[in-house]
Amino acid sequence: MREIVVLSGKGGTGKTTLTGAFAALGRDLVLADADVDAANLHLLLSPTVLTKEPFYGGRLPVVDQEKCTRCGMCTERCRFDAIKDGVVDETACEGCAVCYHVCPAGAITLVERLSGHLYSATTPYGPFVYAELGVGQENSGKLVVRVKEKARHLAQETGRRYLLIDGPPGIGCPVIASLSGAELAVLVTEPTAAGKHDLARVLELARHFGVQVGVCVNKADIDPEMSAAIEAYCHDAGAAFLGRIPFARAVVKAQLAQQPVTEATAGAAGKAVRDIWEGALALL
Repeated sequence: MREIVVLSGKGGTGKTTLTGAFAALGRDLVLADADVDAANLHLLLSPTVLTKEPFYGGRLPVVDQEKCTRCGMCTERCRFDAIKDGVVDETACEGCAVCYHVCPAGAITLVERLSGHLYSATTPYGPFVYAELGVGQENSGKLVVRVKEKARHLAQETGRRYLLIDGPPGIGCPVIASLSGAELAVLVTEPTAAGKHDLARVLELARHFGVQVGVCVNKADIDPEMSAAIEAYCHDAGAAFLGRIPFARAVVKAQLAQQPVTEATAGAAGKAVRDIWEGALALL
């Protein structure tokens, strides 16, 4: 089983659109959406949910009002102004447990906080694992690890050839978790100065963890000069350049129809995606 993760240095570059197209092209794969803070690959794959598991990403202090003496120590020590007069503000609490440790009356206990859910599903393109983190919840890196563990288990159990992961944008903890164990990272960028800058950051991150990379430019014909500059940058950096995807209204129509972009529905853009997929597989 070979593991491929699709990443971008910033949101909105077309990473999920490309992953959905890869799903339609690859077939012999298990799919996973590691962008747990804003999962949306399921919008393209029409999944049928099989299982739903709770995810507990942290702990929340609970105050026993009968034991609380209103001494104010928890309020004084809390750096997030999340507890006052024995009342916890769940939206402000970071789960650091300082209040639990400083309470002289032992009135505070820590309980697991329900932070989101993990889903296992079937799609027309293969098994699919994704998750949704609750609003304002944390530990998304931990949830990404859970998603990948379940997806790997499914890939091994069903004998699939590839594990295809739609990663989160940026270079933070969730991205690092999605890169862990991957053999190839397909980096999607756009022909802008910001796109080139963020591509350099995620490229450096992937290389830091020893993951091979391939780069493609989405909506490349919007600024051909910048697209050429990005391609030249990749060659200078020793990164494989997989191709350019032209802007196409057919891609937008496919998204509105909640369908992956394919060669049949997206013309030149679909062909470019197919070529990029084949180029990515050639790197493995």
